Amino acid sequence: MPAAKAARRINAAAALLAQGLTVPEAARALARRQGVSPRQARRYLERAQATGGVEIPTATTVFTVKLGVALARRVRTQARHSGRTISAVVTQALEECLDRLKAGGTGGP
Repeated sequence: MPAAKAARRINAAAALLAQGLTVPEAARALARRQGVSPRQARRYLERAQATGGVEIPTATTVFTVKLGVALARRVRTQARHSGRTISAVVTQALEECLDRLKAGGTGGP
């Protein structure tokens, strides 16, 4: 199942709980509204109770670039040490750089 669909269901579960429904009531409502089994609805509710809701991931695309060997090594090392994916590290770096450029900065370190 796409991550965005699961995130929307978790957030729907969190909204039902926020309305004051009991877990059994919320499970029945979520199962009916989302077209899932009561057991699956309970799993979404458990996740909602633990997290209070989740961010809905954006669609992604493959974007290939050539990097110098040293920079590629630094990116891989950063990802490994932070416990994140290479894509997550590069996404954060690009967003921060582009935000600085938009704000009138140099975009550099």
